[in-house]
Order: sequence, then C-alpha cells, then structure tokens
Amino acid sequence: MKGKVYLVGAGPGDPELITIKGLKILKQADVVIYDRLVSKEILKECKSKSELIYLGKGLGEADLQEKINSTLVEKAKEGKIVVRLKGGDPYVFGRGEEECKYVMEQGIPCEVIPGISSAIGVPAYAGIPVTSRWYSSGFTVISGTRAGNKIIDLDYIPKKGTLIVLMGVNKIEELQEALEKIRSPECPVAIIQNGTLPSQKVTLTTLSKLKETVISEGISSPAVIIIGEVIKLRNKLWKFS
Repeated sequence: MKGKVYLVGAGPGDPELITIKGLKILKQADVVIYDRLVSKEILKECKSKSELIYLGKGLGEADLQEKINSTLVEKAKEGKIVVRLKGGDPYVFGRGEEECKYVMEQGIPCEVIPGISSAIGVPAYAGIPVTSRWYSSGFTVISGTRAGNKIIDLDYIPKKGTLIVLMGVNKIEELQEALEKIRSPECPVAIIQNGTLPSQKVTLTTLSKLKETVISEGISSPAVIIIGEVIKLRNKLWKFS
C-alpha cells in the first residue's frame, strides 16, 4: 500500500503562524521530515508515535537534497502519511517543486499545503508592508544565494518597488555591489534577523552602508533584507519603536 506525501509550509518562524490545514495534516503524520528553520514548538503538535527525521540543509549541503527525496519516497512506500515540513512556503526558494516532482515521478501522490513566506511575514512583523499606495505598487523577491555559486542576476530586479532578499547575508558584498548599479546608495534598507521570533532584531540602514552594517551588527542567517521606500512607514506601524 502506498502512502502519501504532504509538503507543508510551517511559516516564517513563529509556530502559531502555521496554517490550520497544515497543522491538521501534521497531527495526522506518521513521519515528519523537517528542515533547519522549523520551530521545535511546532513538532510538539505531532502525535506521540510520529517518526521525526531532521534533514535540514545549511550552506554547502546541497547534496542532502537527494537524501531528502529518497527518504520521502521510502517512507511513503511503507504506506505512511509523510509530512515534509519546511520553513516559510515550500515553493518560495524551498525546493519544494523538486521534491514534489520527484515524489510524483515515483508514482506517489503529493499535496502541497502553502505556508506564509518569510518574504512577506517577516517584514509585516517588523512593521514594514511590502506594498503601499504611497511608496510601492509592487514587490520582488530574490534569493541572494544561487545554485552553482552564481552571482546575483540583475535581470530579475526592477529599478523601482520593494525588493526582498532571502538568504542574502552570506553574499552581502556581492549583493550591495550589484544593487548599487540600479538603486540609489541612499535607498532605505531594513535587515531583519530571526523574524517573527522573540529574538527578532531589526536594523535600519541604507544601501551604501549595507555590508558595513551587517558586519558591525554581527548579523547572520536567517535574515531577510528589505530594500525600498516602504521602510519609511515603519515608524508609523511599529508600536514598539
């Protein structure tokens, strides 16, 4: 008997931000394969007999993806309900599409349950809307870390609007150098570390001082970088500022 795989987005960090449907499936799971950014509090919602498997990728651990794929299929072929629990949303730089494709190619049903992406949820928790009719009619989300150690592709980055960078702290020098070609050095920047968690840290700077700020403040991953005029709204929307 074949089981089924669910790709579940756990949200941006705060365990209460998982969706109702995601939580419902998590409580039914026989096996939960979770990644590095999933809150341990969420795992307490699993049933007592669930098998919990940590397979979280860090920098330089891309080869782990093959093990994740094979484990999903192996457990599902045992007739189990398998949840692949991923931080944020499975399809926003989460490689969920690769996992779903692999599972379905093995003849196993796979369902995706979206989660709140850190690209939207983290700025919101810090009092920064990604769009505003005063400052930005759209937003773009990019990854600062690309496969094969490729440099940031400026073709995907508009010259206006809100820009949200995920996984960019470890490429901060390249990121600043690239963005200064298309954005003003004085463009407002917010760097949010550990977004939506009690340890959340928000640092405001400008594009010209981005690398300098990351180094001086000791900012490390996970962190979301927001670039754009919408940051000016934070002093009106953030009650603890």
